Amino acid sequence: MYWLGAALAAAALLIAGVDWYRSQPFTTTRLLQRLPADNALILSVDFRALRRAGILQMLDGSQAGQDPEYKTFVRKTNLNYQRDLDRALVAFAPTGKFLLIEGRFDWPRLRAYVAEQGGRCERDLCRMQGTLPERQISFFPLRPGLMALAVSPDASAALRLATPAPGTPAVPSASPVWVSVPISMLRSGDNLPAGTRMFAHSLSEAESVTLAFTPEGRRMAAKLDVLCRDEIDAADAALELTRVTSVLRQMIARENQNANPADLSGVLAAGRFSSGGKRVYGYWPIEPSFVENLLGAQRP
Repeated sequence: MYWLGAALAAAALLIAGVDWYRSQPFTTTRLLQRLPADNALILSVDFRALRRAGILQMLDGSQAGQDPEYKTFVRKTNLNYQRDLDRALVAFAPTGKFLLIEGRFDWPRLRAYVAEQGGRCERDLCRMQGTLPERQISFFPLRPGLMALAVSPDASAALRLATPAPGTPAVPSASPVWVSVPISMLRSGDNLPAGTRMFAHSLSEAESVTLAFTPEGRRMAAKLDVLCRDEIDAADAALELTRVTSVLRQMIARENQNANPADLSGVLAAGRFSSGGKRVYGYWPIEPSFVENLLGAQRP
């Protein structure tokens, strides 16, 4: 009887421990453990911080907000990212897009929307066809307020987010928005915005590259943090980035124009760089006019 009582007590403690673990908040580190990291661009967005800073309000007149399909989706699912989402981590990986999204979800309406679109839900996993054959959408709740979602040729790709990978990934930044860029993307230059490839080439030998976006009063700032192999590489990279920026300013002046802070060339031309130890630091001020243009916002 003693051993039976001990076994029951141990089982109760184990169940309590599992329940305690599941009740703990998903920190950024715990979320990053679930995302595919190999050659993936990782994007983190803190919607709560952006709401407090007034950034999301700039989307009220954006093209995305006026899209009929988006309006239909919002109406039928009662899900609006400006109101309902709190945080998102996205991995743009070679095998697809993988998202972990915190917020308030009406799961019955989401499941009904999937069925209406010709998809199906089996237990917690929902699957539906996207706009292209290779865009298979799958999602399920890790918790009531945490969605795991994937867009991939694999119709069940979201299940990759069900369990964390071993190891403890570093959190690149505490900024409301940050992007961790894979070095392979910088070396190839594929999928980079026009005008940024010469900057990317300057960082192609780095070990890690993070770009963070932080509100500064009415505007934002982009802050670059690069880890290099050694101090010499860091100093060389900072000098090269400064040189590339100077060339861009000369090109703009050669066209008898002034750098326009509302377009990408104007933002890039305002960059400043320095190095310290193995790290390179960059800073670009971002005016509201650039954000509005980027998001397609319509001025009143």
